[in-house]
Amino acid sequence: MKGKEDSSSHVKSVERALLLIDILTTKLDGMSLTEISRAAQWPKSTVHGLLATLRDYHMVDQSPENGHYRLGVRLFELGNLVARSWDIRSVALPAMRQMNKELGEMIQLATEDSGDVLYIEKLDSTHLLRIVSEIGARLPMHCSGLGKVMLAYKTPAEVKWIISQKGMRRLTSRTITDPALLEKELAKIRRQGYAVDDGEIMESLRCVAAPIFDKEGKVKYAISFWNCR
Repeated sequence: MKGKEDSSSHVKSVERALLLIDILTTKLDGMSLTEISRAAQWPKSTVHGLLATLRDYHMVDQSPENGHYRLGVRLFELGNLVARSWDIRSVALPAMRQMNKELGEMIQLATEDSGDVLYIEKLDSTHLLRIVSEIGARLPMHCSGLGKVMLAYKTPAEVKWIISQKGMRRLTSRTITDPALLEKELAKIRRQGYAVDDGEIMESLRCVAAPIFDKEGKVKYAISFWNCR
């Protein structure tokens, strides 16, 4: 597993520990030492030492039954502290509750993180048929309403970098996989002021998303609602 770009300011042991945490996010029910070592492409002795340290600080838990490792409770605690520190959630929630009441649909608040859509708040649909979604989940930007509406207000260089890093994987027959077509879509979004995901990320699912501008006119967050067609 490759780390970030080499830098004289990087502390390798810290970087490796963080990469192990990333690996553990791919299998939430736990991973063996062998699986983690294989995924990281590091010797078991190196991985074991890092995991032991992370376990001592409750960043990683180890099952007493099978010895498998999983994300620790301390990460949950830290995640909640971070979530409470984001003022955008407290500012957005009243509007989200009103939208949820009027539309009856799931309302989601998201930001962009490392080229992904990151959900930071949501209110579930009031209908019996609900879409499964989780705070902290990630989606690709090129085929989601939230992602496209945030991409629309980024510079061409930023959009190009995200596509080069993340690609444009096809998820449905409606997914845009051509950068030129995506550019036209983003221009349309800027003209109309909102984005639509019409079955691009999941068949029979539609999302409408709008940007949230800060005082400098930049879009760091977006809000959306989903419904099944």
